[in-house]
Amino acid sequence: MKVFNCRRFGLMASFRTFLLLLFSFLSTYSLSQKSSESDSQKPQIIISTDIGGDDPDDYQSMVHLLVYADRFDILGLISSPPGNGRISNIMESLEAYEKDFPKLKAKNAVFPTPEYLRSITKQGALDIQQSEIPENVSEGAKWIIEKVNESNSPIYVLVWGSMTDVAQAVHADPSIKNKLRLYSIGSWNTAQDPKSRDYLFNIHPDLWWIENNKTFRGMYMGGDQSGNLGNQTFVETFVKYNGYLGKLFWEQKQDIKMGDTPSVLYFLHGDMNNPEGESWGGSFVKTDHGPNYWTDNPHIDLIENGRQGAKTVNRFRKDFLMDWAKRMSWLKD
Repeated sequence: MKVFNCRRFGLMASFRTFLLLLFSFLSTYSLSQKSSESDSQKPQIIISTDIGGDDPDDYQSMVHLLVYADRFDILGLISSPPGNGRISNIMESLEAYEKDFPKLKAKNAVFPTPEYLRSITKQGALDIQQSEIPENVSEGAKWIIEKVNESNSPIYVLVWGSMTDVAQAVHADPSIKNKLRLYSIGSWNTAQDPKSRDYLFNIHPDLWWIENNKTFRGMYMGGDQSGNLGNQTFVETFVKYNGYLGKLFWEQKQDIKMGDTPSVLYFLHGDMNNPEGESWGGSFVKTDHGPNYWTDNPHIDLIENGRQGAKTVNRFRKDFLMDWAKRMSWLKD
């Protein structure tokens, strides 16, 4: 009887061990699957920027993007007109990123390597669109076409400057519209390059497009600017002395403008598939222009300093600035 009990005890112990190992394997597999699913759900983005041109705020927005690079699947960084900005200006930002990369990677191993980001940096058109219909296809435009065609999911092109490269890409291969999504910062950019914008607006009304003409002003107009949340005091307190990226930000401009940053904030807090919902990057209204076209909300309660929709951004000012401040603190010596 005692021998039988010992054997039974041994079998039960072995069975328990088997169950524990099985549970451990399934848990690890489940976490691995969740991690994989989480990575696959990152927004796929391409940045089209006139960095190095007439306004230093593109450097500011690039610094902000790079400290959030782990939150995105960045597929391209394209130097676009207007102005004298070139691919070298993007590379300058990546040099600062490379110096801060060890600290960023220590916080999250999925931050993209500087080498990878350099490999996806492309030169776009050197001049704005001159004719009613795009006539050329820049390296940047070809890259947009290639990346969209490779993907099974939507790719968002965040336009911080001219829309020339996007217009060239859509004209050369209209089929990319099925997976192409635009979030463009308008106003001055549109005024500098009206023909590419008008081409997309008039010839391709079926394009999925958030056209942010005034809402972005909420990045630096209004909202909570008390104490260290002011446009200048925030930079002096939380950015200036934090890493090489903070130094680059400060050297370019000593206060917050970052007019292109709402296109990034849109993905950090909110539903990227619902432009009409609340997000750090603004809330927009659909018009009768096309089935998937949104622009600034004209409601009087959302106007800041004459800019429609600006309050849909600046009401979250403290939240998105302090979230950014936390990340900039990672770079501090």
